[in-house]
Formats: sequence, structure tokens, C-alpha cells
Amino acid sequence: MESVEKETILVVDDTPENIDVLVGILRDQYKVRAALNADQAFKAISKNMPDLILLDIMMPEIDGYEVCRRLKEAPETEALPVIFLTAKTEVEDEIKGFSLGAVDYITKPISPPVVLARVATHLSLKRTRVSLESKNQQLNQTLTDLKSAQDQLVMSEKMAALGQLVAGVAHEINTPLGAIKSSAETAATALSAIVETFQSQKGSLSETDIELLWDMLGTDTSGGPPLSPRERRQAVKDLLIQLESEGIKAGQMEVKSLIDLGLQGSPGMYGPLMKNEKKSSILALAGQFNNVKKGVQTISMAGDKASKIVFSLKSYSHFDQTGEKTSADIMAGIETVLTLYQNQMKLAVKLVVEFEEIPKIMCYPDELNQVWTNLIHNSLQAMKNDGTLTIKGVTNGGDLTVSITDTGPGIPEEVQGKIFQPFFTTKAAGEGSGLGLDIVTRIVEKHKGKIEFQTEAGVGTTFSVTIPMAE
Repeated sequence: MESVEKETILVVDDTPENIDVLVGILRDQYKVRAALNADQAFKAISKNMPDLILLDIMMPEIDGYEVCRRLKEAPETEALPVIFLTAKTEVEDEIKGFSLGAVDYITKPISPPVVLARVATHLSLKRTRVSLESKNQQLNQTLTDLKSAQDQLVMSEKMAALGQLVAGVAHEINTPLGAIKSSAETAATALSAIVETFQSQKGSLSETDIELLWDMLGTDTSGGPPLSPRERRQAVKDLLIQLESEGIKAGQMEVKSLIDLGLQGSPGMYGPLMKNEKKSSILALAGQFNNVKKGVQTISMAGDKASKIVFSLKSYSHFDQTGEKTSADIMAGIETVLTLYQNQMKLAVKLVVEFEEIPKIMCYPDELNQVWTNLIHNSLQAMKNDGTLTIKGVTNGGDLTVSITDTGPGIPEEVQGKIFQPFFTTKAAGEGSGLGLDIVTRIVEKHKGKIEFQTEAGVGTTFSVTIPMAE
């Protein structure tokens, strides 16, 4: 298995003994480099960019404040996390450091658990930020590509169908983007609260308190789905009863904090925690760390959803210029189209998909996707996005039949003989070219297949496409 590259920490301190201590704390988990003054630090950074800097404030000639200021002014290093190392405890000093762009303070004498926790937290946030920026760039590029494609939609019916989908796809992308933005803000707020709490509790938490906090943070709370409000209320009642039966006094807000942390299934922590005089501070810190953790998880899930939408859009927009048949999964093509229509279907459309086990077939997949797009789009319009859309796939001998059924008003008898004619449309001016079903027919005939429909007033319409599975 390929090993994961360790992240690099640059320690800048004019006292060799301090460097030795920090190297000893960090070297098992990270690559550690050292510099004794500002000049050495700038040379080390220019040679090989670190992932995080632990920076002493009191240094000769150029102090840590000036080093931080220069780093934040340079575009290539402005995002580099800087944690100050200092024996200063005045609020003014901390405010000055944060105003210059530092992300945290570690006070001397150095506590190994605190160093490891702060470094791990800020490296995790950096990774999250980098991932978020990458995904945002990808999504922004996708939205740019959509706009470019929209300018060319008039060139074909496929591009016209894509134009009708642009608003819905953009909306679907904005949903995970909103979740990513909100979660990033939540994580940033929680981080600020962690810094403030650590500063306010500085020196008051014992090693036992900190060990209990790390144990709580290390508990796996991702095993089940989130509790509903009703389930949460019941869990609070049950835990209160359990604690009382064990002779442990706890307030309702404290029990709610335990539930939010997912610790109702960890009775080994209740006694030590609830008997600890610093329990409120420990619970507050654990809750703030948990908010960061949840924010990262939400960003990951939202990114996955956005990636699925982007992948479906790219698959749909792809155009095979070889002119040759290729082996393709018909169901995968239909799923791609359905993903792009999620926005129109998610409120009032019930989707039923029933497919047999169907092997890949030789076909023109991009053109068949245009068939499914037109038929699904027409069905949704017929139902005004309110009803049941049923898609079935069956094999009969050497043929494959895909049927798409809506529960719309049906096709009026007087126009049934015209719907496959070029330029015939029942839609309002500007809403359709009248070429959709004509193009569908041509594509189906190109596959040596046929298209049929059945309709009943007030019941709905079924379009069936049958194509041979072999050449």
C-alpha cells in the first residue's frame, strides 16, 4: 500500500532547546524543519513551502510579528497557517498577532498535547480549505462551461434540451455549494470559539481534564443517522434517568451536549466527566471541535453530490465524433438524464424505474440520450411536473424496449397523427421547435428500431422505444 506523505512543519525559534522540544513532540507524525531566525525561515520557505509554521515572537533583529506580516503580504504565502509561540500572555499581544493573520497562539512552557491538538486542528482546516477551493474552482468552471454551452444551444435540438436544463442544473449545483459555504462558515466560527475558549481557560485545565477532552473527541460518533427532534428529546430523558440511577447529577443542557456529541452510548465517560469540576468547559470545547468535524463531513457530502451532478452533465454533453457504434449501458444513460431533471422532479413527481437485467448493447449512446431527454422532458411537461413518471426496460427475444409513461391528460385525438411530423408542436410560441419527436424518430430508425405510443384522455401517455440489442 502506498504510504501517505507526511505534512511539513517549520519551527522558527532562536532557542535551540525549544526547537529540540518541539521536534521531539512532532517528528513521529510530521516532517519537521527548523530555523533559528527570520532570515533562515524565509530561505527555508522559499526552498520548500511548509504546511504550517510554529513561530516564536521574541527573536533578535526581526521578530515573529514582522515575519508573520511579511508572509501574509506575499500572495504565495498568505494562506500559510502561522501559530505563534510565546511567553506573552497580554491580550494586546494576542490581538496584535491575530490582526497580522496568525491562526492561533501556543503559550510557553509548551504542553505536548496542546501542541499536537492545535497543529492537527489547523492542518485539518487547511486541508478542508484547499479541498473546498478546488471544488469551488471545479464548480465555477462547470458553471462557466454551462454558460458557454447555452450560447450554442440553437445549433441542435440536443443543445436546446440542454438549455432547458441549465437553470435546474445550476440550482442543483447551488444547493451543495450553499451547504459547503454554510459548513465552512460554521467550521470557521467553531474554530474562533475554540481559540477563545482555550485562551479563557488557559492554565485552568489540568492534564487530566485535557486527556478526558481528547478521549471524548476520539469517540466514534458516526455510526448512525442523526436523531430527529423527537428522538433527541427522548434520548435526553433516558440519559437523565440513567445518570440519576448512577447517582450522578447533571443539568439538562449538559445532557443535551452529551447527546449532540453522540456519547449517550459511552457510559464509561459519564462518571468521570460529570464529576469533573471543569465539565462545562470540557463539554464546550468538545462541542466546538464537534462542530468543526460536522462541518467537514457536510462539505464532503455536498462535494460528492455536486460531483455527481457535474459528472452527469459532462456525460450528457459529451459528443462522440467517431460516428461508430459503441458498447453502452442503456440504464446508465437514462440515469444521467434523470439526474439532470432532478430539479423538476423533486417536488411533486413520483419516479418509478423498473429495469430487467440488461446487458450492454452496441448503439450510439449520445444519440439515445437525446431520445430519453426528449421523451422524459415531454412527459414532465405533460404532467406539469406533478404526477407519476414510470420508466421500464424489458427484453423480448433480441430486442430491448424502453417505455416512458406519464400520468398527464393524454394526447388529444385530433393531433395524434401529427406529433411525429417535423415542426409540429402543441406548445406555446418559443417553448418548442417541433423537432423533438422528429429527431427521436430518426435516431430510433438509425438503430433499426421503432417508436410507438399509447394514450388515454385523463389517464396518461406511454411512449415505447424498441431497438435490436445486436447489430
